[in-house]
Amino acid sequence: MSDYDGLVALVTGGASGIGAATARLMSSRGAQVAVLDRDPGDPAYVALSVPCDVRDSAAVASAVDAVEQHFGRLDVVVNNAGIGAQGDVAANDDDEWHRVLDVNVVGIARVTRAALPHLRRSQSAAIVCTSSVVAVVGVPNRALYSATKGAVLALTLAMAADHVQDGIRVNAVLPGTADTPWVGRLLESAADPDTAREQLRLRQPMGRLVSPDEVAHAIAYLGSPLSGSTTGTALTVDGGMTGLRLPT
Repeated sequence: MSDYDGLVALVTGGASGIGAATARLMSSRGAQVAVLDRDPGDPAYVALSVPCDVRDSAAVASAVDAVEQHFGRLDVVVNNAGIGAQGDVAANDDDEWHRVLDVNVVGIARVTRAALPHLRRSQSAAIVCTSSVVAVVGVPNRALYSATKGAVLALTLAMAADHVQDGIRVNAVLPGTADTPWVGRLLESAADPDTAREQLRLRQPMGRLVSPDEVAHAIAYLGSPLSGSTTGTALTVDGGMTGLRLPT
């Protein structure tokens, strides 16, 4: 496909996992891709790598402007940067709540705020935010993480309403448990990693973890000009976790 020909896409958290898969896919479909990450590296499929911490407003504004200045335009923003958290509502102190919210939610606000002036000049403007299935499904020991991803979903819908008249489409993808480096680290820290992986696998009716490439295809669909009438949508990629209840 070449639906991204001539477009510039910015992917936060694009150095690994879902972000890297998205950057690679959009590049293969014609986009010039800029990756913003604390340690972005310099992969061959990325046209521009910009070190950036989404917790730093000045750094975000500078990075987004650098992308626009380098390419002369900005069309698609993928708000993918995020961190995880474990435990029930009492498991994390105030500092950790603020830290995770700062990255997962306020980070999206910072990047989008900086990108809006550039997106308003695009005829193919789109924003895609990475939420999670835990925004709509209760999962044990994910209170803080779920709260942030629920906020991402709500923020997505609010931004879609605010900017539809600007010609900017805003959507979210809701992955199930994906086979990403963060999930790998989570499993490594478990008392019994094999049992923990099996529990995650069985939680999804398809019987396996979601792949980063599968989520990337959903993000690319939402960001594509071919989806010009799709805004305010949450696309679930969760192996059936949300909608299916199978007999055991």
